Amino acid sequence: MKSPASASWKAPLKFRMPTAENLIPIRLDIEVDGQPYKDAFTWNPYDPDSEVVMFAKRTVKDLKLAPGFLPQIVQSIQLATFQSYEGQDMYVGDLIIPIKLDLQVNHTVIRDQFLWDLNNFDSDPEEFARTLCKDLGIEDPEVEPAIAFAIREQLYEIAIQNVTTARENRISKKGRRAAEHFTPSKASGAALDLMKLFSFRSSVVRKRKDWDYYKPVLDLLSNEDVDALKAKEERSG
Repeated sequence: MKSPASASWKAPLKFRMPTAENLIPIRLDIEVDGQPYKDAFTWNPYDPDSEVVMFAKRTVKDLKLAPGFLPQIVQSIQLATFQSYEGQDMYVGDLIIPIKLDLQVNHTVIRDQFLWDLNNFDSDPEEFARTLCKDLGIEDPEVEPAIAFAIREQLYEIAIQNVTTARENRISKKGRRAAEHFTPSKASGAALDLMKLFSFRSSVVRKRKDWDYYKPVLDLLSNEDVDALKAKEERSG
C-alpha cells in the first residue's frame, strides 16, 4: 500500500500530525485560588472524552490539587480544535521546515535547530529526542519528553496552517505553481526560504560556515542560576 509520504504534492492529505503516531500536544497553565498548575503532555485525540475526565480526576488526586482544578483541567484539554480540522484536506508538498529548541528543564538549558521533513509520516519526535539526549549526554529524564513535546507543538501548528493553505487553494485560480501552494505565513515563509537553500541541486552536506548555526548548545545551570531565573519569571508573571 502506498504510504502518505510518497504521495504527490498535488494530492492533499487528510489532516493529521506529520508523525508516525498521531499524538497532539496539550499545554496546561491553570491557576485556582492563587495555586498554579502547569503541565505539558501529548494526547491521543481518538481516545473517548471519558478519558479526559479520568485523567483530570487522577491528576487532582495524585498532586493533591484543589477540587476547583478538575473542571479547569477538563476544559483546558482542548480536543475540539483537532476535531474541527479532522477530515479536512491539508497540503504538505516537498516541504522541509526548521524546528527550533530553546528549553530550560530544571538545571539543563538546550538550544538547537534542525530540519524536519513534513512528508515523512514515519518520523518519531520521541525517538529523535531520545537519541539527541543520548548523544549530548543529558541525564535528566525530564529533558527528553520536553524536547519531543516542543517538536510536536511546532509540527501541530504547521499542520493547522497547511489546512488553511489547502482551503485557500480550493477557492483560488487553477494553474498555480507548486511553490504557490504555500501562503507566506510565519512557518511556511521560513520553509520556502529553506526550499531555496536546499534545492534538488544542493548537497545534503552542510557548508562549514553553517556548522555553528546548526550546532546544539547545552548549558548546565547552578542552583543559584535556577533560583534567579525562577525569581525573574515570577516577577514577569
